[in-house]
Amino acid sequence: MADATRDKLIVALDLPSYDDARALVDSLGESVNFYKIGLELLLVGGLELARELKFDGKRVFLDLKFLDIGNTVERAVAAVAGLGVDFLTVHGHDTKTLKAAVRGRAGSNLKLLAVTVLTNLDQSDLDEQGISLTPEQLVLHRAKLANDAGFDGVIASGQEAGAIRAISGPEFLIVTPGIRLAGADSGDQSRVTTPEDALRAGADHLVVGRPINAAKDPKAAAETFLSRIGGA
Repeated sequence: MADATRDKLIVALDLPSYDDARALVDSLGESVNFYKIGLELLLVGGLELARELKFDGKRVFLDLKFLDIGNTVERAVAAVAGLGVDFLTVHGHDTKTLKAAVRGRAGSNLKLLAVTVLTNLDQSDLDEQGISLTPEQLVLHRAKLANDAGFDGVIASGQEAGAIRAISGPEFLIVTPGIRLAGADSGDQSRVTTPEDALRAGADHLVVGRPINAAKDPKAAAETFLSRIGGA
């Protein structure tokens, strides 16, 4: 399978231990080239695994969702850039945070992705936060902030991918979680899409977690997603 197709699939290593994550990576072998490491794994050996994956020639996405005062974000992003990973997330709430992250990654190849609205949130959650915008309106607002600040892309559901692509142009990365095969259980996700729909809407990369890492045969599950990606 072409590397371009394989790179569109990012497998989320949302697992409770280094050993579990390492075993999953080993079982997937050459089928998967791109992995996401989030907060759960970070605290139990995730950075060590990130270094190993880079040494093995894999691509690594650190999903750390930074949000803090500018000085802290700038220094934290600089530290991540020094690891040589490929993608990093920062919450896209405000321009100060976004521009601090851009300063922090200066001189590196690290790509910054702004988290727009988490895919487990819906209108009732935004209402609870005192936000009067719809999820799509808020996603588009934060995507524009990120683009204007010099970010490389955003994290957004496939339901908003087409609208983001329309306002951002072809080079702006759209990385989409909440991916499920047609008819599959959506779990705790509120805004889900199929691989085909997300890619056709404009997504560049699809993040898939439990449908692969909790599958009886993770490699077969990954191959199914890759097949759908190739067909789209």
